[in-house]
Amino acid sequence: MDKSSPKDSAKEENSENESAEDETASISTTTTSRSKSPGSRRQRRSRTHSKTKVNRPSYKYDCHLKEDHGQAIFGVAFNHLLGKDQPLIFATAGSNRCSVYECPQNGGLKLLMVYADPDPDEVFYTCSWSYEQKASMPLLATAGYRGVIRVIDVNRNESVGNYIGHGQAINELKFHPRQPFLLLSGSKDHAIRLWNIQTHVCIAIFGGVEGHRDEVLSIDFDSRGERIMSSGMDHSLKLWLINTTEFQEKIELSRIFNANKSQMPFPTIMQHFPDFSTRDIHRNYVDCVQWFGDFILSKSCENSIVCWKPGQLHQHLSQLKPNDASCTIICEFDYDECEMWFVRFGFNPWHKIIALGNQYGKVYIWELDPTDPRHTHSSTLNNIRCTSIVRQTAFSRDGSVLVWVCDDATVWRWNRRNSETHTP
Repeated sequence: MDKSSPKDSAKEENSENESAEDETASISTTTTSRSKSPGSRRQRRSRTHSKTKVNRPSYKYDCHLKEDHGQAIFGVAFNHLLGKDQPLIFATAGSNRCSVYECPQNGGLKLLMVYADPDPDEVFYTCSWSYEQKASMPLLATAGYRGVIRVIDVNRNESVGNYIGHGQAINELKFHPRQPFLLLSGSKDHAIRLWNIQTHVCIAIFGGVEGHRDEVLSIDFDSRGERIMSSGMDHSLKLWLINTTEFQEKIELSRIFNANKSQMPFPTIMQHFPDFSTRDIHRNYVDCVQWFGDFILSKSCENSIVCWKPGQLHQHLSQLKPNDASCTIICEFDYDECEMWFVRFGFNPWHKIIALGNQYGKVYIWELDPTDPRHTHSSTLNNIRCTSIVRQTAFSRDGSVLVWVCDDATVWRWNRRNSETHTP
């Protein structure tokens, strides 16, 4: 999978605890810019754009480092399952490595562990956190180019589960928000799979007749774990319900299934038909999607994150009718110079903050008004030494730390200013 990037990705020098506020230009409002990407279409009807207020930047540069493999880092994820009194831990995915870091309270980045895949040709694109329920030990799932999912015991730095089923590369992984043994994967093979990592079975495959027609680039569970939203290269976004009786029975069956004692393979659900599908939101690859309550946040290569919902504004998702592709666009968050694909935003649902980087090292922040997503406080973060493509951003659960990863193998830490730090 070629996630091509501009040729001007600069190499950064290592920097650990250097203050660089004087090198940081941070206050800006966004401007509207439509896609210049190949394959994009003419601008559609006018939309509602967020009403931004110029704000003092809420995050301040702390430090950055460069991973020694020197390759692009595609994925980053905080472990949001840890308690308030535990350290802030995150993982990065790039080259054939998954690296785990701690964010000490006094600043800096502390490398805790590096998992290297046995295959030197592997390139990890994504990672996601869970835990083993009996021992409460942290687990980290990662996957990428080879299409093999590795579930890593972080304490022992060893793989405790390997899942092969996708025919091609895996672009994103997400764990269920309430059942930590359920893992979702989206692939270049046009399919989405739901796995039970305790019993090592594939519960369901989403795809086929009315599934995605090209690579699945992004997937997300809603906060209750009852709905999945997926997006892909076919410009579409699809909703899949897993709170049905059939799915709940298969999930329960997967918990007791033993392949060594069963004469038959696990009866995997083949879900060919999504419960909702639209191609009306974006006109290019949809490479990032996340739930925001009953709303959806999604982006393409069009310099805009769109907040929208399936159906009419006041219509509950359970009231959606089959073959009804209508949707309501709430607002858009515009930015500049991010017209390439596989650049993913971070969203903190507890503090309603979005962060997205562009192809020249600038990161845009939107702090949403919970009563009206159209009203936001907007700012930009920029360090003169950060000039490479920002592939993904991630917030700590309490919103106190923002990290991002780049094509030049750098990892950046920014801290929320002390006067604005608050805990959920």
